Amino acid sequence: MPMAKQSPLTDLHRSNGASFIERDGWLLPAHFADSAAEYQAVRSAVGFIDLSHRGLLQFTGPDRMSFLQGMLSNDLRALKPFDGQYATLLTQQGKVIADVRVLCAMNSFYLDFWENLKEKILAHLNRYLIADDVEIADRSQEYAIISVQGPKTQTLLQEVVVPGAELPTRPKQHAIVDIEGAAVCVVRDSHTGQAGYDLIAPLASIVKIAGELAQRGKRFSALWVGEDAQNILRIEAGIPRYGVDFTEDHLLLEVGIDHAFSYTKGCYLGQEVVERIRSRGHVNKKLCGLLIDGEDAAERGDVIEVEFKEAGRITSSVVSPQLRRPIALGYVNKEFWTPGSAVSIGPSRRRATVASLPFLQSS
Repeated sequence: MPMAKQSPLTDLHRSNGASFIERDGWLLPAHFADSAAEYQAVRSAVGFIDLSHRGLLQFTGPDRMSFLQGMLSNDLRALKPFDGQYATLLTQQGKVIADVRVLCAMNSFYLDFWENLKEKILAHLNRYLIADDVEIADRSQEYAIISVQGPKTQTLLQEVVVPGAELPTRPKQHAIVDIEGAAVCVVRDSHTGQAGYDLIAPLASIVKIAGELAQRGKRFSALWVGEDAQNILRIEAGIPRYGVDFTEDHLLLEVGIDHAFSYTKGCYLGQEVVERIRSRGHVNKKLCGLLIDGEDAAERGDVIEVEFKEAGRITSSVVSPQLRRPIALGYVNKEFWTPGSAVSIGPSRRRATVASLPFLQSS
């Protein structure tokens, strides 16, 4: 069995008391001293998230736009340099191969995604890269990402880390700024429901930048945030995770990520199925929120029932500190996905209610 990959910040995390788990082939901090405090740091101040387990591909060449336009579910024509968007790669059957973030640079496009999907993404793209004049370069080993999330993030960055710099204001918009002598791509993005920025930095500088962030973040009570707290934050924000809440078994329109595709862009791989579903009016199931009675989270795979008949399955569940109750993401059949619908969960048939997403509104 291959050894788990490690972040360049692993030693820093160890020095901060991290307890580790293995996920998607990576050794990741599950929590540091106190996952509840980490959660609260993001909700009320600033949290740092190590996203070194993201992969990065660069696309250059005169046909880069037309090639990616035919492969991605969103419309790249809407992007100007330093804009970005969320998108997916689909099979011909409209199933989701991967979700990606697209960043438009001056002379190239970048896609970033969960690194464990990289080989699948490259195999899929290269299968269709026949006569197009496009170069695909893997930059995953050259850069790493630290995300800074929380209501005081902008103040921390503008007053302490990059004084005077103009930070991006729109989702997925990005800018190049100097941090500790390194050219860092700062992307406005939220993974938690709070305001946030991702710092895509050269690998050679990431340890120094992380150390400076942590040092300068002390006045804001900033903390490093592990997987446990991240999971609660993303579920409260209604953000599905590839490999957990959706996979290649799911149709794009079942997942509810409406900002990941365009109905008007024209032909792309999987578009015929997406359009057929749209004209029909609905899918047969979709990812919904669930408010659950009781004290404990549901189990992944728990059956959602209505009158003793299966109506769906749980994909993710946590106990929400904000709502003070268990919540979940799960696929619910179309007859029951209206918010307010009563269902039951799991072997004990706990009562639950279908809820709109997100559970908590972004600030």
